Formats: sequence, structure tokens, C-alpha cells
Amino acid sequence: MRFSEDRLTTFAAAWGVQRRVHVWAPETPRAVILAIHGGMAHGGDYVTPALYFRQRGIATVAYDLCGHQDARRVDVPGFNVFLDDSLLFLQWVKQQYPGLPIYVMGHSMGALIATHLALGHFAGETAIKGYILSSPYYVNAIKVSPVLLALAGVLGALVPRMKVPLESLTHQLTHDSSITARHYDDERDGIRATEITVRFGNALTGAQQGLAARMPSWTQPLFAVVAGDDKLADANAAEAMLKSVPSSLLTCHRYPQNFHENFNELNREEIFADILAWMAR
Repeated sequence: MRFSEDRLTTFAAAWGVQRRVHVWAPETPRAVILAIHGGMAHGGDYVTPALYFRQRGIATVAYDLCGHQDARRVDVPGFNVFLDDSLLFLQWVKQQYPGLPIYVMGHSMGALIATHLALGHFAGETAIKGYILSSPYYVNAIKVSPVLLALAGVLGALVPRMKVPLESLTHQLTHDSSITARHYDDERDGIRATEITVRFGNALTGAQQGLAARMPSWTQPLFAVVAGDDKLADANAAEAMLKSVPSSLLTCHRYPQNFHENFNELNREEIFADILAWMAR
């Protein structure tokens, strides 16, 4: 397996589409992490935390999101497909690991998806014991041309699959050079995307709008990690939104030197140990 998975399988997502699932699991897991990857990435990106938690008796399962599986340019029909697919994936996880506590983990766009799930599709789900979010993509930190922003709606309607001009930030995702090299290998092999469509960009922008006003209604335990030197997601805006969650539910850490991918950063074992202790509580 390319990302040290114990197995690869599929589940039936919305419209009956089969989506690839990456599974890292000890022989007898005591809990399971339902992981949602970031934009332009894939489920295999969770290999680093998954191996750590597998050694400690916790399984990790991550599926390749709509528009991302073996895609060089990401395109989706709308943001709701992520929510609908994740709801079906939750049912799959509950069938595969009956009775086990579930923790939802999301990074970047995955954290944005997980937030919508916590406030909507997953609300009231008793099998879920908490959420773990890294560098939530609540507000974009990348400078976008004002002209492109003004035209985004029109372009999305006329040429939804048009490529959005983006500067590559692969070299600024983590300080770990070995993981950066892995990302570049994934891009070369067409596993990790390097382009997005206007429609995909509009879907993310729409999902960000109005979210801040909903955060105070959060009801589940939440562990959040904010990267202080994030070039993709606005760290200050994310931290402010996270801190509007009821304080009794929130554990929030900010690491000033971290790039975007906290779970792949040089201090990741410290982060994982904190997550493990939070899980135990």
C-alpha cells in the first residue's frame, strides 16, 4: 500500500458512486477516527497521524473526497456533496466498527466540512465523541485578484470547469522535507491535485459564508490546532471563530511556527500526544 494502509476498500457514496477508503487499523481497535482530508489532497495524506494512533489502539479511516480521487484538477458539483457523502461514510464506519467511539478529524477544507457536519448532518449523533480540527479553512489567506473575485459567480455559471490560476504552495505546507517530497511525488503521479475549477472555488467560498454566526451553537467536545505561519488559511480568523465555541467544549492550541499541515509538521508527535490525552478525558 502506498501510504502504509492495512487495506484499501470502497463505500457507496451519494448517487451510488464508489469512493476509495484508506484504512489503518490495529487488530482490536478501541476507537476509530473518521478523517476528512483537505482540498487538492487525498485520504492517504492521513498516513502520519494514522500510524501514530494505530500503535495506540485507534483505527483511522479516510475516504477520497468527491472530485479528488486521482484528480489533477479538482471539480465538484457543489459543497453539499461532501456533506452527503460524509453522512453515508459515517454509516459505513458504524457498520465496520460497531459500538466503538468515533472521533471526526478534519484538516483544512476537511475541517470546514467537519464543522458543517457538526452543526448539521452529524448533529445529535451519539456515536461521535468529539471533533479534531487542524488549520480550518474558514477564511482564505491566499491573495486572489479582485477582478477574479468579482467575476467568480459569472465564470462559475458560464465555464464552471475553468482552471483557477493558483500559485503552488506545496513547499510551504510543512517544514518536514521528506513529507514535502512525498507531496511532490503525489503531484507527479496524479494522486494529488495541482489545479482547481472555478466551480470548486465557489463551493468553498459559499461554505465559508455565514459560518461564524453558527459557531456559538457548537455542542460537541472540540480539539483544534491552529498553524501560526499558515499561508493558505487565515489563522487569526480561524482562531477567533473557534473561540466563539462554548469554552467548556473547546481545547485550542496555536503553534506560531507551524505551516499549514499541523499533522505533518516537525512537532506533530507533541500534537498527537495532546490529542490522545484529550481523547482519554
